[in-house]
Order: sequence, then C-alpha cells, then structure tokens
Amino acid sequence: MAATLGPSGWWQRWRQRLSARNWSRMLLLLLLMGSGQGPRQVGAGQTFEYLKREHSLSKPYQGVGTGSSSLWNLMGNAMVMTQYIRLTPDMQSKQGALWNRVPCFLRDWELQVHFKIHGQGKKNLHGDGLAIWYTKDRMQPGPVFGNMDKFVGLGVFVDTYPNEEKQQEAQKRRYSPGVQRVFPYISAMVNNGSLSYDHERDGRPTELGGCTAIVRNLHYDTFLVIRYVKRHLTIMMDIDGKHEWRDCIEVPGVRLPRGYYFGTSSITGDLSDNHDVISLKLFELTVERTPEEEKLHRDVFLPSVDNMKLPEVTAPLPPLSGLALFLIVFFSLVFSVFAIVIGIILYNKWQEQSRKRFY
Repeated sequence: MAATLGPSGWWQRWRQRLSARNWSRMLLLLLLMGSGQGPRQVGAGQTFEYLKREHSLSKPYQGVGTGSSSLWNLMGNAMVMTQYIRLTPDMQSKQGALWNRVPCFLRDWELQVHFKIHGQGKKNLHGDGLAIWYTKDRMQPGPVFGNMDKFVGLGVFVDTYPNEEKQQEAQKRRYSPGVQRVFPYISAMVNNGSLSYDHERDGRPTELGGCTAIVRNLHYDTFLVIRYVKRHLTIMMDIDGKHEWRDCIEVPGVRLPRGYYFGTSSITGDLSDNHDVISLKLFELTVERTPEEEKLHRDVFLPSVDNMKLPEVTAPLPPLSGLALFLIVFFSLVFSVFAIVIGIILYNKWQEQSRKRFY
C-alpha cells in the first residue's frame, strides 16, 4: 500500500514539477536562439541580423523549381542535386542560372554564398567562373557569366580564366608587376544599363575593385559574403579553411535601389568546370542611422557609385498616339495651305507692281 503524502509532501512534489517545466522551457528557448531563428548581433555597435528565408536557399532545396509557387527558379543547364545545385557541369558550352523569384526590399543586407568550383582542367585550362547578382531583371541569359550584358544593378564575379593575360601572351607582350592580376579573381561591377562587361579584358575597365581568390579544387568549404550597409559595399571571402573572413573589396558611396532580384549564374566555353552552389543565405541587417544619414540615404531609382561617372541611359521616346499623329498631320497641312495662299498673294502683288512700271 502506497504511503500517503502530507501537505508538506504535496507542496515539495509540486515545486519539483514546476521547476522541471521551467527548465524544459528554458532549454527550448536556448535551442531556438541557437538555431538562428532569432536576431543575432554582428560586429561592433548596434547591428543585428535576421535570416530572410524567402531570399535564402539551403539543402534539401525544396523551394527550387520552375513553377510560380517556387521561391527559386532554374535556368539553362542548372540542375538540383542532393548536396548542391550545379549551375554548369564540367562540359563545354554550357550555361545555367538560379534566380530568386521574390524581389528584395531590404535597406541593409548581407548575402552569404557557399560555393564550390572544381573540375578536371589543369592550370589555366578551365573556365569560366560564376557570378552573383542583385539586378533589376532576372532569368535573362547572356554572355556575362550566363547573364545578360548591360544589366542594371550589382554583379560580383568569381572569374577563373585570365582572358586578357592569354591575349597578351599571344601578342608576346607582358604586364608590368603592378598591373598583372592572379587568377582566379573576384571583382565587382555596378551598372545602370549603359555599360558592357568587357569579357576580353576580364571586366577590368568597369570593375570597382578586386582580389585574388584561389578557389578551385579545394578540399574544404569556400564562402563569399556581400554586405551592403549604409551605401557601403563590402565583399569578403573565407577560402582558406580557417572559418575567418578575409577582406577583398570595400567601396563607399554605392547606391543600389530596392526591389531587385538576387541570383547566381555560370557559363563555360571551350574550357569548363563544375560550378556548384551549396547555399545562399540572406540576412537583414538593422543598423542605427542619424537624422543626417536618413536624409542622405534616401531611396534611389538607378544604381550609381559616388565619384564614378556612369554614362547616362537615354530612354527611348514613347510612340505617338493616334490622336497626336492626326493633330500633327492636320496642322502641318493647314500650315502648308496657309503658306501657299500667302505665297500666291505676294506673287500677284509683285506682278501688279511690275506692270505699273512698264506703263
């Protein structure tokens, strides 16, 4: 027969149950915080990041497809695999892309890209690389790493083949030590739709900056981060297997409109590589701004970079409506008739004056 508990025994058991419930709730809260569901402070100062799932992609890639309900769309030769999304295989003349279907209206953000480039080609016998995009247009195939030329927005390129260097070697010319770049090479470009990417010169005329990034055939993970805060563009990389970010590009005064699309693309030509994307994670960054910064950081409608002159885009004139065309033709005829009548009157007066002189 079980022993009965007195009032003090029931009270002690109730406190133990309450304590156990509190501990379980606290443990669940800690697990949620550690899993990245909540905000996380980054860097110095009041900067917090929030993972935006509608702009992010990770295994098992459930949101990737061709339908309108998918968050990410594939294009060209891109394929979904179990451990990665392959933009292009290690085959010649292939191109593929992956585009987010949801426009991004964040003011400050950070995009972390986990990628891998590998193949059978030896030194300088592989290509061409991949690009990460934040552009006005999406799903537009073209010659710039599988995307359209004269794009509007930001392009970050991981270029693995030195086209310009090979042309210089063919012409038996050499770079000076301060000009030559070592490939693979990361560069960035901001375009308002007026500039062409110079593929023969590896984008040198229009690049904002760049750095060497040895990223091929590595046995550890390679990452790239693009951070845009207070019109300050920063690009860093983690390609040494040390889980440490290393600076690559830093450009102030970059003005990017909101409402553009994130994407990534790749292309191969006579040379090839496997270009794989393992994950894309976009974080919203919340930063404090002074009243002066609020005035300066107003929304823009066309990409630009301070102290960098971009050619202006001349918009085509809209076609004339039927009414406008009719009015133009009508008044042109009226003016022509009026001019003819005036001409006839003047001619008759001139003839009359000529006759009087003869008499």
